[in-house]
Formats: sequence, C-alpha cells, structure tokens
Amino acid sequence: MSTSFTINVPATSANIGPGFDVMGLSLSLYLTVKAHVDPQQPTTPTNIRLVYEGENSSGLSLDPNTNLITRTSLYVLACSGHQRFPHPTTVHVNNRIPLGRGLGSSGAAVVAGVLLANAIASLNLSQQRMLDYCLMIEHHPDNVAAALVGGFVASYLIDVDRSGNIPESEADPAVVQQKQREQMAAAADDSVKLPPDNIGHFLRLECSPKIKAIAIIPQFELATSKARAALPGSYKTQDVVFNLQRLAVLTTALGRETPDPWLIYRAMEDKVHQPYRMHLIPGLPEILATFNPDNTPGLLGICLSGAGPTILALAVSNFDEIAAKICAIIDRQPSIDLPTDYKVLDIVSEGASCVESSL
Repeated sequence: MSTSFTINVPATSANIGPGFDVMGLSLSLYLTVKAHVDPQQPTTPTNIRLVYEGENSSGLSLDPNTNLITRTSLYVLACSGHQRFPHPTTVHVNNRIPLGRGLGSSGAAVVAGVLLANAIASLNLSQQRMLDYCLMIEHHPDNVAAALVGGFVASYLIDVDRSGNIPESEADPAVVQQKQREQMAAAADDSVKLPPDNIGHFLRLECSPKIKAIAIIPQFELATSKARAALPGSYKTQDVVFNLQRLAVLTTALGRETPDPWLIYRAMEDKVHQPYRMHLIPGLPEILATFNPDNTPGLLGICLSGAGPTILALAVSNFDEIAAKICAIIDRQPSIDLPTDYKVLDIVSEGASCVESSL
C-alpha cells in the first residue's frame, strides 16, 4: 500500500524593523510539498524523484543531493541511520514563496525538509527537536522558528559547532571552501554531526487579528549573503540602545486589541541593518521618509522584510491603496525594469503542518 504526505510551510517576514535575527511573522503564502511513497517502484541511490511546479520554481535543482528540501531530509535521515529514503518516493513541490526576496523561501525549504524526513521515516521528532535540525542548517532562528510554529515569534539560539557534513541553506562565500573540506572529511568515514539538544528557544507573542501584512515585492532577487555583507563589523552603543528600546515596545504593541499606529510606527524603526542596506533596495529611503500614519490612513509601520528586497508594511485598512503608493515609488526608480508586485497577507497562527493519507 502506498502512502502520501502533504506538507505546508508558511512564508515568513523576519526582523520586523528592530528585531534583527530575533523576530518573525508567519504569513498566508505557502510552500507545499507532496510526497508519494510507493514501495513497488524500483529503488535508486536516494529513492527520491523530484518534481517542481509553480512560478517560483525556475532554476531550482532537481538533484536530491543539491536541492535544499531533499538535502535537508537526507541529512536528518542520516542522523537516524538512514542513507536514503526508506522507500521510493516522488516529492512534488509547489512553491508560492518568491525566491530570494526576503520572505523566508530558504527557511521554508529547510523546515519542509525536516518535516519530510520525520514523516517518511516515522522518526517521531518533537517540535523542539525539529527546530534543532533546522538551526543546524539555517543559522538564524527568526525565519525557521516562525515557519515551524506560526504566528508572531521571538527567538534566540545558542552557539554550536556546525562543522561536518551539514547542508547550508545559503553559504557565506567566505566559508565555502572550508565547508567543502569539512564535508569531504566527514564523508570519508560516513560520520554526520548530530544537532545538540535545544539549540533554539522561542516565544509566540500576541498579534492583533486586525493587522495584515502587505508584502511589496520588487522583481529582482537579493542574496542574503550579499545583504549581510553590507552590515558593519561593529555598532555604536546608541544605535544598539535605539533598537533595544523599540524592540521591547514592539513585542507588546502588535498584540494590543486596537493597535496604536504611531506607537507601532516608531517601534518598527531600525538603526542596525536597514541603514546599511538602503543602497541595495531602490526607493527604500524615499519610502521610509514619505509614509507615516498621519498621511497614510491604516498604516502601522514599514520595514524591510528579512534581508530584502521585499518591503513589509503592516496595516489595519486601505491595504491596496498603501501598496499602490509604495509600488509607485519603487517603479519610478531608474534601475527598476519590471512592475513591482504586492500581496496582502494574513499573519497566520498555524505553522508548518504535515498530513498523512493512505492510497
């Protein structure tokens, strides 16, 4: 008898202004992975056949050893003594999360890969243990924690040794060669580094159901590694304090039943990452300087979504009007060739899910 699993993982927006590498929101835009297990099919070295569909699938690898979803699954399985999927499996991926846009596409792929391995091999991993595996691959907890558990999430992680045969979600060019050497050494004796327990910790915070997320999506990709390379090596004390003050307020302000526009707007300001990434997102300086709750009814705040280039606007009304005004500024920038897209999304309370069915 064959078995199928359907995995849904939400997109996420990280940082939310001052919460750099700390805060995340899960959004109503999904990566869907359907795995069909058929023991009657002939075996292969990985027992995986990958199929992609959707507008956000162009250029993605169909090689199970390089595709981020199946690489993650194979790593989790290897940690449990499986060198391949237990039975021949067709993995059908429908990705609706734009790639390289700051909406957590790589984090969603990692979470999907962990859930897939857990389901395929009946590993019975707890949510906390699945987060451990995610954080061995995705080194920042904001996206994967929100994608895994859902809602408005604050998180942190402990320092761990990630040397060994562990896949990278997006490798830093500075460590690629070293990582390759480590992986070759690990492959020589088939050893795989297990995640330590409780790498990451999180809290789900309250978020008013009146708030929606407007994702303003420019039609170009921005690698996280490039956006991180723009950041300084050190910060002024007053800039760190600036962010800490706003972060402390934001964690409560978004959860009020009736959101306070100016409280949230000021609490979403940032001096740690956005000022250094302005040059990477055409129109961002003008957008941040132009719109506020007084001249834009319904608006609560504006920030970069993750590393960008997507811009996140939180609002309680006039969603399409707000989006159109922000898109207009981006589209008139000289370097922009294609019209900017936008999506009005719910902040969803449910994170990643996996449903099994028998055929």
